[in-house]
Amino acid sequence: MEITVLIEPVAGNGYRAKTGDPLGLTAEGATADEALRTLKTLVAHRVAGGTQFVQLAVPGTASPWRRVAGMFENDPFFDEWQQAIAERRREMEDDPDVP
Repeated sequence: MEITVLIEPVAGNGYRAKTGDPLGLTAEGATADEALRTLKTLVAHRVAGGTQFVQLAVPGTASPWRRVAGMFENDPFFDEWQQAIAERRREMEDDPDVP
């Protein structure tokens, strides 16, 4: 499993590595690598203490647009329409007085 870690310089004090929620851990070090190693150790201690990472599938969160995605995939009229739109945009870009 991978988690996203933010590593940022700390003015005059090396680097800080931190995770977001739900862990909310922060570690500092003289270098970015040292800060990251320290953070990995903190995460390992949490996991050794029983912390688990799981993924939860939530029903009903699919985008309502999914059911219509691709509906014009092989429609020649849609392709012609897209070409007409592109041509009109070119006309308008070439001549700002085109209504």
